[in-house]
Amino acid sequence: MPHIEDFLTSEEETEIIEAIRIAERNTSGEIRVHIEQNYNGDIFNHALEVFHFLKMDNTLQRNGVLIYVAVNNKSFVVYGDKGINEKVGENFWNSTRDKIQQHFKNGNFKQGLIDGVSKAGQELSEYFPWEHGDRNELDDTISKG
Repeated sequence: MPHIEDFLTSEEETEIIEAIRIAERNTSGEIRVHIEQNYNGDIFNHALEVFHFLKMDNTLQRNGVLIYVAVNNKSFVVYGDKGINEKVGENFWNSTRDKIQQHFKNGNFKQGLIDGVSKAGQELSEYFPWEHGDRNELDDTISKG
C-alpha cells in the first residue's frame, strides 16, 4: 500500500473536499474523512476515538459522519453519530460502505471516497435536510494521523 502522503494526490484531496461541500449542501449533517497509515488494534474502536478527537460529537444534532481509512490495513469504517443512529436502522450505512468498498477493491481510492461522501450526503439529507440558517459546524478538510 502507498504511504499516507502518496495515498491521494493534492488534486484528489481537493476533489474529495469539494464532494464533501456538495454533499453538505443538502443536509445539516457533517461529513469528515480521516486517513491514517496504519492502526494495530480494533479499527472500529479507533475510528470512534478519532471521531471524538475531531470533535465530531459536538454537532448540534449529533449528525456527524466519519469515513476513517487505515491505508496499510486496507480497512475503513463509516461511523455515524448518536443523532443519526437514533433515527435509522442498524444497516443504514451499508450502502455507503458498499460504494466505497467497490472502488477500494479496484485501487480507486479517490472515487471510492467521493462516492462514499456523496452517498452519505444523500442518506443524511433524508433525515437531516438542510434548513435555512444551518451552518457548517465542522471543517471539510481531510484530516490525517
